[in-house]
Amino acid sequence: MTPTKISVLSSIFLVIASVATSLIGLNQPLLSLNENQIFYLYSTSAQVLAGIYGLTLTGFIFFRNELSREEFEDDTLTVAVESLKERYFNILLFVTALSIFTLVISNLVISSESSEHTMFNTILMNTAQSAFFINLLVIAYFIFDVIAPKRIEKESKVIQQKVDPTPEAENKGSLESFLTNYNQLEYILQKYGQAYQSELEGKSRSRRRISNVRLAEFILRAERIDQGLFGEIKSLISLRNSIIHGAEPVVSKHMVEVSENILQELASALNVKI
Repeated sequence: MTPTKISVLSSIFLVIASVATSLIGLNQPLLSLNENQIFYLYSTSAQVLAGIYGLTLTGFIFFRNELSREEFEDDTLTVAVESLKERYFNILLFVTALSIFTLVISNLVISSESSEHTMFNTILMNTAQSAFFINLLVIAYFIFDVIAPKRIEKESKVIQQKVDPTPEAENKGSLESFLTNYNQLEYILQKYGQAYQSELEGKSRSRRRISNVRLAEFILRAERIDQGLFGEIKSLISLRNSIIHGAEPVVSKHMVEVSENILQELASALNVKI
């Protein structure tokens, strides 16, 4: 599920659970808690949630560093890794907001316990426990999503679907032709991108292999290609990298034609014979 869908579904479940438990609590309560039990339950819930959130955040930081290491060692993972980082960050934002909401509601329950507004207190209590339960479920989903096996392969398939949705049998193009066009494109990027890098950044070069996207950016900054062609090159690189990292080894006829057009446009812009 996308982070947006997770946030929407969790919010809907929270509202439904809060309304349902509040109605039960107001009309036919299943449990009756005294003041000490309420103080203990909601203070403990807040502490437990804060502890779980802290451990989750710490684990995520280490995992994010591991993703960065993988990206550093293999630049073809850049798009997939950055997409995963964005996904996890968005889910973590929602977890953070939900945790803050739960802690605030729990504090309100403790603060308002001595008041005479029993209906308001009942609604707060049931909302707080519903939020606590939903929060734990979202955190559990987030943890299993982060540690899921073959996460790179799964994300590569998502990227492929965005760039080139899996074509029907009659619309499949030649993967060999696509890779041939890409290899020629990569050769041009490596040759001319590094030359423009020297002009833009001086003679010093990093020993690490420069990604194709970065090389295309050097050519863009040298004003040899426009922003539109640069975006098309990035999409082509993303598709090829997603295929080699687990996506289905298929391309549409349209993308084969696009790859050939991009190759010709780049070659023409740099005055290269292909």
